[in-house]
Amino acid sequence: ERSEIYDLTEQASKNLWIREHYETVFTGKDIHTLLDVSIGTGGMTLPIADLGIELFGSDLSQNMLDKCQKKCDQQNIPITLRCSDFRSVSTKFSQQFDCVISSGNSLGYVSNEDVLLTLEQMDRLVKKGGYLYCDLRNWDMILSKKPRYYLYNPSFVDDTRINLMQFWDYLPDGSMDFNLLYTFEKENHIHQHEHFVEHYIPIRQQLLLDKL
Repeated sequence: ERSEIYDLTEQASKNLWIREHYETVFTGKDIHTLLDVSIGTGGMTLPIADLGIELFGSDLSQNMLDKCQKKCDQQNIPITLRCSDFRSVSTKFSQQFDCVISSGNSLGYVSNEDVLLTLEQMDRLVKKGGYLYCDLRNWDMILSKKPRYYLYNPSFVDDTRINLMQFWDYLPDGSMDFNLLYTFEKENHIHQHEHFVEHYIPIRQQLLLDKL
């Protein structure tokens, strides 16, 4: 619910990378409409509008959707947003889309069984001959190597440097906690810090492939 913190790592260079990534993924594919069922504030999705694709989005958090709408208004990006759990997203849209995606590693928030249910929900909203796209971490590699931390490059807002570090806890039941630690530096002093915990259930690649 802290969308003002969630967006602090957004930079122009990141938006350019995201747009170029999707441009590569969509090359040779006839995609005019796209629905992101875990759009959040739009950071991983709005650059797609530069490709001339009409955007739609849903998310469980109305706060995130409000921030997404504000960004779209500022950038003159037309978009249709609905508040929805992606496990029942097919009940929120009456049309089908050329591409339905889940961005931002969001599928790991729910059980593996619910991931499979979500894929069915997404598939119901795809036009015949359309595409499903899932963006998520390489869980097989993570479970194999068990890294303990992940570091981001710093970002800057005015004269404040923002550092983001993730520390990963592997729990006995096979799930994981990602501890997100933000520190805010000004004049070589940390004047603020924020700590969030995201709980994930890893998804093996073979599970997804078998379902698809």
